[in-house]
Amino acid sequence: MCSRYALTSPSENLHKRFKLDVTEAYKPTYNAAPTNLLPVITNQNPKGFSFFYWGATPKMANDKTISAKLYNARSDELTGKASYRIALESRRCLVPANGYYDWKRIGKKGRIPYWIYPETRDEFSFAGIWEEYDDDDGRTEHVFRIITVPTNGIVDSNSDQMPAILNSEDEIFWLNSNTQKNELMSFLKSYPLGKMRSHSVSTRLNNTSVNEPSLIEHLPPTDQFGNYTLFS
Repeated sequence: MCSRYALTSPSENLHKRFKLDVTEAYKPTYNAAPTNLLPVITNQNPKGFSFFYWGATPKMANDKTISAKLYNARSDELTGKASYRIALESRRCLVPANGYYDWKRIGKKGRIPYWIYPETRDEFSFAGIWEEYDDDDGRTEHVFRIITVPTNGIVDSNSDQMPAILNSEDEIFWLNSNTQKNELMSFLKSYPLGKMRSHSVSTRLNNTSVNEPSLIEHLPPTDQFGNYTLFS
């Protein structure tokens, strides 16, 4: 599962990495959370950022019947669920990032947040799908989901999933409307464990209103209650 990530690069880095125009609307974020309005690169607009809500709009999130799982789409469900299947065929996107967060289990209740990132520390992208719909007021809204794959085990969390990280050469094919379904599915695999790094970070991450560069800094591991642990 992926419930939090960060995109910290300056505009010029993103322009160079993704070959697109980055407007002043872009701002780095160190604590991207579901329902946030965040930049994605869609198959319909590959030359610039589109700003979509992650998983659900804030208004949708107030509806308790809306599942919290809307922010992810499991790769093993993409060809089974009709809505996912259609999105995979025609509404794909890249979700730019510098890394993501996960929580290591400590006992039955304890959790320690970790920052997880490629060893190169370069910008990369998650594979995503997006949706368009009209809300009750007739406004057109857009949401995206991050596709997840079986975890490579970098953090012993409560989930068996991790976000699908695309290789730079695969990103072009992911956005290309002519790419066949079987080829698309071949891109969705666990990122090599040996090419990833992780370290414990502040439990302030748990507060979605905190959005500071210090969130990705290495701190001694503490659980959500502020207790130091022996885990690294």
